[in-house]
Amino acid sequence: MSTAFKPKGIIPAMITPLTPEGKFNEKATRKLVNYLIAGGVHGLFIVGTTGEFYGMTPEEKKEVFQVVMDENKGRVAIYAGTNGITTRESVELTQLAEECKVDAVSVLTPMFITPNQDQLIKHYTTIANNTSLPVVLYNNPPKTGVNLTAATVAKLAQVPNIVSIKDSSGDLTLTADYIRLTKDMDNFDVMVGRDTLIYGALCYGAVGSIASCANVAPRLCVDIYEKFMAGDLKGSLEAQFTLAPLRGAFNLGTFPAVIKESLIMLGIEAGPCMDPCGPMTAEENAKLRQVLIGMGLLQ
Repeated sequence: MSTAFKPKGIIPAMITPLTPEGKFNEKATRKLVNYLIAGGVHGLFIVGTTGEFYGMTPEEKKEVFQVVMDENKGRVAIYAGTNGITTRESVELTQLAEECKVDAVSVLTPMFITPNQDQLIKHYTTIANNTSLPVVLYNNPPKTGVNLTAATVAKLAQVPNIVSIKDSSGDLTLTADYIRLTKDMDNFDVMVGRDTLIYGALCYGAVGSIASCANVAPRLCVDIYEKFMAGDLKGSLEAQFTLAPLRGAFNLGTFPAVIKESLIMLGIEAGPCMDPCGPMTAEENAKLRQVLIGMGLLQ
């Protein structure tokens, strides 16, 4: 088992750039990989919630895995989303990601169905037992309606290749409980998935963040982490506060439209979101532009 893997730092939850026709845009994806790595990020998380995993076939996911791996050339760790509603689907996608030689997989709780905690333990243990890759649990109850309790995560942390959790609950008490119950385990670390709580989670002992805002402001997100690690708590908190309005603007459009529209405003090809997450209105875009100007990302 590859338990030497240590997640850390700022890992953008990368969008999947699309052509105007809604097909995977390989050229734009390669450019985005380089833009993010140039921004100092510590890894890339592909085909997750921000990457519109729910709208892609296994073949399309495989293509994204392969293109990103090829463009990355081993520079940063690549985490692949292998989210399925059933255990069987997640196992198959995880094995597909392993064939593509990614560094780790991130697996969201099932959605639409509501398994209990014992069923979730079985689900994740089965996935972990069917891959040699490090597995990152992914908790996002606002999107799935399913919550991984702290006790469940503490149990799953004992599985050798379950190495981390991305917590997007937005509940810092829960994130802190994950950390408290696993802090004595050498091979398990907690990452936060709510971009407004990176600083707060680091204070509790999180090792980093898988952040969708890092698509747009990679350097700013990296500043929160690197200043914190260097002991510049004031600078870290300032960077966090500068980032907050972007996360606050997510409700201007249907997610992940705000991320894609922001990138387009910055001159980075992102393309549309998959229907029915249609384009933002002119009024919404004008508000978003003001947010980006306020953050110093646009003139």
